[in-house]
Amino acid sequence: MKKAIIAGCTGQDGSYLSELLLDEGYEVHGIMRRSASFSEGRIEHLYKNPNFFNHYGDLTDAAALYRVLDEIKPDYIYNLGAMSHVRISFDVPEYTIQANTIGVLHLLEYVRKNPHIRFYQASSSEMFGRPGVNPPFNENTPMIPQSPYGVAKLAAYHLTQQYRDGYGLFATTGILFNHESPRRGENFVTKKVTQAVARIKLHKQDKLILGNLDAKRDWGWLGLIGKTTLKQVINILDQMRFRCC
Repeated sequence: MKKAIIAGCTGQDGSYLSELLLDEGYEVHGIMRRSASFSEGRIEHLYKNPNFFNHYGDLTDAAALYRVLDEIKPDYIYNLGAMSHVRISFDVPEYTIQANTIGVLHLLEYVRKNPHIRFYQASSSEMFGRPGVNPPFNENTPMIPQSPYGVAKLAAYHLTQQYRDGYGLFATTGILFNHESPRRGENFVTKKVTQAVARIKLHKQDKLILGNLDAKRDWGWLGLIGKTTLKQVINILDQMRFRCC
């Protein structure tokens, strides 16, 4: 049975990917940060599956991370773990770099020493920032990030590329644009708006407070379309030497 590790398994994307890999016959191991608030709501139903396991770890803690990896001996590593909120990255820039860049470096170093592992890094459209050209974007579009989050993701993007080219590793990056689902976190704008509408309707809230009203985003749906995309990623890691971004 193929073994896959998902860093960030409790998040929106990680929970869907865990479901899909289990359906495809994988043994799935999640890595999640320890938190005082219980954060396993998106994956609680997966504990019924005998091939799903969860482990405490943190991308910023190399020793703990390697201990888990040595125990599991994975065939695949999917890194969906990150400090994922663009706005909050301005408040915690150092932790953002630690989690989103140094954490990726920890994983790449482990893959370098275990080159049979196939590695997938989830990156972000925030790397483009303000490229000076209109979308659609591609890997050749100038990347001028406008936040600590975007900078950290861009550094991880280049690290993945360098380790792939320099060491001949199977290491690939997916540039993810905004995508939504019912599992989206409550401090993201889509969930914030929909929940505020419901609360205002029920007279439990008076107003909705937002930040930059000039921001523009093109949102995708992570339901069936997202699962199709995730399956394509799995097939790439399972069958091909992906030599692009």
